[in-house]
Amino acid sequence: MGIEYIGYFLIAVVGLYILVKVFAWPIRILFKLIINGVIGTILLVLVNFVGNYFNFYIGINAVTALIAGFFGIPGVIFLIIFKLFL
Repeated sequence: MGIEYIGYFLIAVVGLYILVKVFAWPIRILFKLIINGVIGTILLVLVNFVGNYFNFYIGINAVTALIAGFFGIPGVIFLIIFKLFL
């Protein structure tokens, strides 16, 4: 075992570290989008459930699901305000 194997090992460890960092970033963003989507969907269902008593309903379609899913709680608040004033 020569000294060059230690150099190869260090290069491999640094390369693996960089590879993990590069692929961890998109996974973190995807995880955040999934969490926002779940929270947005639950909030849309809750708004429709509670709003049923006040004759208030937000239709769940592709556009409202994308807004609530992408923006989460602020997206649902936007949909409520949009429905109230328009």
